[in-house]
Amino acid sequence: MSIFVDADTRVVVQGITGKEGQFHARQCVEYGTNVVAGVTPGKGGQKMDEVPVFNSVAAAAAETGANCSLIFVPPPFAADAVMEAADAGVNVIVTITEGIPVLDMMRVKHYLKSKPCRMIGPNCPGIITPGEAKVGIMPAPIHKAGGPIGVVSRSGTLTYEVVYQLTAQGIGQTTCIGIGGDPVNGTNFIDCLDAFEADPETKGVVMVGEIGGSAEEQAAQFIKEKMSKPVVSFIAGMTAPPGRRMGHAGAIISGGTGTAQGKVEALKAAGVHVCENLGRIGELCAKVF
Repeated sequence: MSIFVDADTRVVVQGITGKEGQFHARQCVEYGTNVVAGVTPGKGGQKMDEVPVFNSVAAAAAETGANCSLIFVPPPFAADAVMEAADAGVNVIVTITEGIPVLDMMRVKHYLKSKPCRMIGPNCPGIITPGEAKVGIMPAPIHKAGGPIGVVSRSGTLTYEVVYQLTAQGIGQTTCIGIGGDPVNGTNFIDCLDAFEADPETKGVVMVGEIGGSAEEQAAQFIKEKMSKPVVSFIAGMTAPPGRRMGHAGAIISGGTGTAQGKVEALKAAGVHVCENLGRIGELCAKVF
C-alpha cells in the first residue's frame, strides 16, 4: 500500500505550459504517473505533448476525472491556484511553488479547513509512491519500490539523500513525502506519521526535521503516544549559529526555541532513533528496520 497517492491517482498539472511545469510534467509521465490534464488560463484546447490543456481546474476535473493537482504556478498566483483546485473537488493538492507569501498561505490554510482535500507543500519536492506515482520534482531513479519504509521530510534535498541511502542498503520505500520548509504549510509531520502508522505495508518511518518551529517536538509527542512502528530521525542544522536565517523560511531559531538540540532530546525521549551523522543514516536504518 501507500499513503495519499498511488497508481490510481489522476494528476492535473497547474502551470503545465510554463518551463518548470512542462519539464516536470514530462518527468512524471515518463515515470508512469497518470497525468491526465494540464491547466493554463487562456490556453485551453491546446496540448502539452499528449496531455490536454484546460482553462480551469474545474473543467479539467470534469473532463478527465483528475483527483490530484501538481502546482507550478508562480508565487503571486499560487494561493489562488490552490483554492481553485480545492473548489474543483481535487483530493490532493501538491504545491511545488517556492516563495508564496506567508499571509497568502495563512489565507489558504484557513480556506482549506472547509474543504475535503489535502495540501502538500508549498516549497516542497512533492510526493512519490515508488513504482506507482510520482507527483513532484524528485529524482525518480534513486527510489526503490515495494517498501517497507516511509519517508517524510521538511527538506527536499535531504529527502533525496535519505532515499538514496535507503536504496543503497536494499531498503525500499512505501511513500516518500516532502512537506516543505515554509512556516505555514499544509500536511505536517503528524499527518504523515499517522498515515504511515495506519498503512499495513509501512514497517517503519524516517523523519527528517530541521531547526526552527516546533513541528519536530509535536511529532515526538505523537510518536510517544500513538506510534507502534520504529522511527529514525535526523535534524538538519545542528551546527547552525543561533538567530541565523537558513535556506528555508521556517528554519530560524528564535527566543531559544526550535534548536536542534531541543528537537533531538524530544525525539530521543519519545524512543526515536536519532542519527547525528547524515552520511550514516542508511546504515542506522539497516540496523533499526
